[in-house]
Amino acid sequence: MGLSDIAAGLEVTAEQRDHGVAAVDETGTPLAERLAEFASELPCSAEAAAALVEAYAEGASIDRAAAVAAMPPTTAAKTLYLLGEPVDPLSPTAKRVLDDWLAGELSRTDARRLMSVDDSEFALGAYIATHEPIEAAEPAVTDALSVEATGDPLSEARSGVDDWL
Repeated sequence: MGLSDIAAGLEVTAEQRDHGVAAVDETGTPLAERLAEFASELPCSAEAAAALVEAYAEGASIDRAAAVAAMPPTTAAKTLYLLGEPVDPLSPTAKRVLDDWLAGELSRTDARRLMSVDDSEFALGAYIATHEPIEAAEPAVTDALSVEATGDPLSEARSGVDDWL
């Protein structure tokens, strides 16, 4: 097998996703109000989505954040995905199998067996493969999901130059 065989199917693109200019919302508008305009596109209310995002941003797992927002974990994962959070549960190989299932080349049973995922992971993977994130909603949650730099958490564990002298 040569390099040309290994590289078969690889593509080089000259385009990048334009993220625009980063902006921080300093208006103090509550997250639920910022998400209200996207409520028709979300699988839950804007208030529930705001509660979910806030709990998730504080470090809760998707399951725990879903419980805080009083919604099923799959709905929570779909909501986070639509708001721009990368929550895809499938590996690259599982995604290829899912694509074959979506194209009608495999039965659902065979696809699930080959992917080695449970029903909720399969459903979420199918949802992600068939839906696009709401690009206009991403800026509304950017400041809520951003991680603030609070210094180096391991600074006390490292020695400095003075320790060697």
